[in-house]
Amino acid sequence: MGRGNARYHNFYFTARDYLLVRIETDDQWFNVRRSQRLGLRVITMNKYQLPSDSKLRSKEFVFGVATSSYQIEGGVEEGGRTPSIWDTFCKTPGKVDNGDSGDVACDHYHLWQQDIEMIQGLGVDAYRLSIAWPRILPQDGVVNQQGLEFYGQIIDECHARGMKVYVTLYHWDLPQYLEDKGGWLNRETSYKFAEYAEVVSKYFGDNIDVYTTLNEPFVSAFLGYRWGEHAPGIKGEKEGYLASHHLMLAHGLAMPILRNNAPHAKHGVVFNATPAYPLTPQDQAAADYCEAENYHWFIDPVLKGEYPQLVVERQAMNMPMILEGDLDIISAPVDYIGINYYTRNVARFNENGDIESVKQTEAEHTYIGWEINPQGLTDLLVRLDARYENMPPIYITENGAAGNDERVNGQVMDDQRVRYFQGHIEAVHNAVEAGVKVDGYFAWSLMDNFEWAFGYCQRFGIVHVDYTTQERTLKQSAIAYRNMLLERAEENR
Repeated sequence: MGRGNARYHNFYFTARDYLLVRIETDDQWFNVRRSQRLGLRVITMNKYQLPSDSKLRSKEFVFGVATSSYQIEGGVEEGGRTPSIWDTFCKTPGKVDNGDSGDVACDHYHLWQQDIEMIQGLGVDAYRLSIAWPRILPQDGVVNQQGLEFYGQIIDECHARGMKVYVTLYHWDLPQYLEDKGGWLNRETSYKFAEYAEVVSKYFGDNIDVYTTLNEPFVSAFLGYRWGEHAPGIKGEKEGYLASHHLMLAHGLAMPILRNNAPHAKHGVVFNATPAYPLTPQDQAAADYCEAENYHWFIDPVLKGEYPQLVVERQAMNMPMILEGDLDIISAPVDYIGINYYTRNVARFNENGDIESVKQTEAEHTYIGWEINPQGLTDLLVRLDARYENMPPIYITENGAAGNDERVNGQVMDDQRVRYFQGHIEAVHNAVEAGVKVDGYFAWSLMDNFEWAFGYCQRFGIVHVDYTTQERTLKQSAIAYRNMLLERAEENR
């Protein structure tokens, strides 16, 4: 929802974030904080609002929640799992805030049954999760039946409770034994991923409703191998671009395997995308390059069969070796594109002619420091639709806000996140009204979890997790999501 005087049915937020409530009897607006003197009860939004004619209200539109394996599972030494690059990275001093790790995380490995029941209680259509590669192939070429069965019971339970399952094959937890051989800097890893995709898809087939090859290859390649902020912590311009190409090659190699083993499922790939805006009209080229590097670099080879010239020219010294036929492999047709959106970027050229981001100090920001800008999501979707003539249906596979939420008297009143979701769900509606084909929306995240290099200090969940007791508590954002979905379900009965 964000700041500004945007009205949402019976309440709206002013520029100072006062919630105004309509008193139906006399049609007057009262400032809640002042209205306490009048004996009125402070009211919090308990349901996200959609226009009555919104296509998001139809039963064909998919609403869900999302997680990833290393962020929630724990049980890192159980069930035959071997270490991933994140297990190693977390043990390296100074790499993760507070020295945190995913050793226990949300203990989903042991609590998965209650978690699936909780997900069903939210009224969602689908659950998006990822499979931990080192649970399935703990050694090169060795299949771990215990790992397959662990995910099989989760998938079966979701289906038994009427939910579809969206499974990501790679959400950053590369087996350490592959990193020891070069990881994503080694072209052979792309082929190892194809072998992994063969094992998973042959076992599950169409029992997985929607397959995703990779989640956010930008993060895996650039934060992991270019800037060293994520596992495996390598810094190098050439390394980052080489890893990015091998990741995209892995995606392309997996696609025909997935289609062969799961012909009735949907298959695609997920990208993080941050729309860029120029600080001044003179900075338009800076904004254009930011978008080219952030997401055109990864989406163009899939949908256009080429890398964007803006990046190729600017990074000429860092270009990876691209073999003949690679782009044909990468551009295999996909059934959908997943987009993860959190914030926008404002770019400019500094006095040295370098491109830099400019924080908008007057805007509202989440606890992690990211600007809240729902309009950016609408703009992004419209831009993507215009850029690619063959744009397949889009899923918003992640969208959410970090907070420092606390449980008080059994409740978690995450008002900023409530506003965030309201604004961004409406942003998706606006994009659909503009003609963009968006088929679903997944809230990130189901519950607070291990937030990579930030450890546990950033809470993205709509469900609060007490990491000491593993108690789960629905936040106000989850309650509002549930109530919107229950209302929609009633409409579609």
